[in-house]
Amino acid sequence: MIDIAKFAEVVDEAARTARAIPQFTETATLSIAEAYEIQARSIDRRIKRGERLVGVKMGLTSRAKMAQVNVHEVIWGRLTDAMRCEEGGAVSRARYVHPRIEPEIAYLLKAPLSGDVSPAEALRAVEAVAPAMEVIDSRYRDFKFALPDVVADNSSSSGFVVGPWSRPDVDCSNLGIVMEIDGRAVEIGSSAAILGNPIRSLVAAARLAGPPLGGLQPGWIVLAGGATAARPLAVGQHVRTTIQDIGSVSIRVGE
Repeated sequence: MIDIAKFAEVVDEAARTARAIPQFTETATLSIAEAYEIQARSIDRRIKRGERLVGVKMGLTSRAKMAQVNVHEVIWGRLTDAMRCEEGGAVSRARYVHPRIEPEIAYLLKAPLSGDVSPAEALRAVEAVAPAMEVIDSRYRDFKFALPDVVADNSSSSGFVVGPWSRPDVDCSNLGIVMEIDGRAVEIGSSAAILGNPIRSLVAAARLAGPPLGGLQPGWIVLAGGATAARPLAVGQHVRTTIQDIGSVSIRVGE
């Protein structure tokens, strides 16, 4: 029998104290369902400490990443208000174990969304879209893990920053993306890398995360998934992502 509560406590403490832990799958056999239950309970611990659920993030939204880890479905994690970083502000490197950052597209919801929906139905629930970046930070040693480990660890989601919101009818299917570190372009890509069109990620969020969360709620943010490879973060860096037609978002990395 898997001690779900104990695993949740371990991964929550690892995130809270920014300390690496052994992979759960080194000593236990976890199903994906059990991993999501660990994730839920670990985030519940944060909520009991005063954090508030503000949305979800989608992961493994690149076909290449899916093939690499031999899965056929995206994964998801929870976003809380404490994970949000100030746009243009500084994020503390000390909050994380071995953080990386990747460019994303964020959706702001204006209506509930859950279950099987079409892309058009998903888009009707969107208030606005924005350029965003996600800080991913696996709590496992050496950034190595199996899929259940990732899911249990909130799908590696640790922080996020959102830029200015744009109207929801912007065509996000194939927008150019440039992520810069200290003024040098380090990743160049397209929003089409997110399941061919980021709206498909929102559809997946409604189907996968909606039911267990009682529906995606108005005012929540949905991060559609990484559009390029993630880059390690180091103290002193300035990171900026610019997405065609919807603008830019940036952060600095402090101690």
